[in-house]
Amino acid sequence: MLERRQQLPQKQFINSDYFIFCLEGVHDVETDEITSTQDKLEELTMQFGIASIHKTCDSIEGLEASLNTLVLDDHNFKNYEIIYLVMEGEANSICLNDYYYSLQEIAEIFEGRLNDKVLHFSNAKVLDLDEEEAQYFLDITGAKAISGYGNVFNGIASANLDKVFFNLFKEDDNMLDVVEKLYQKHYKLCKLLDFRLYY
Repeated sequence: MLERRQQLPQKQFINSDYFIFCLEGVHDVETDEITSTQDKLEELTMQFGIASIHKTCDSIEGLEASLNTLVLDDHNFKNYEIIYLVMEGEANSICLNDYYYSLQEIAEIFEGRLNDKVLHFSNAKVLDLDEEEAQYFLDITGAKAISGYGNVFNGIASANLDKVFFNLFKEDDNMLDVVEKLYQKHYKLCKLLDFRLYY
């Protein structure tokens, strides 16, 4: 069973209809240390009242098992609009323990199981898909969109912009409006990190 982290002041309102599911690639899932991603998700809850579930994986099997648990066993799955992936990789792949997996391979693993979800990648990896690659992923998985950043992590993590993006999504589920507002509020950072949305 997935575990929710909600250490909040009692007066804080948590939007129980909206969750972020975060899957973070690590070198070893047995290592029990708090990552900076977990700290940022804690801030997301404190600042915006958005609850999240954080899981780590160190292999493609771990990634598949975590998402399967979410899709098949978690009755709140319909409330997760965004699946937040924090893992290294290249333009159209992710890297887990020095093995690269293309988004095409990942699409085939989750065929038809990500309906209406937005997959959002942190800038731990660059997201650079051509139209055909993006369309294939969306068609096979049923996902609503894939978002992420075109510029590689260069001392500036996307975590703060990610939090704003998640909060805007909570307020408005029209993706294009959300992206427009994100650019209005944080134009320089969006340009610097090269925020991208494929839908």
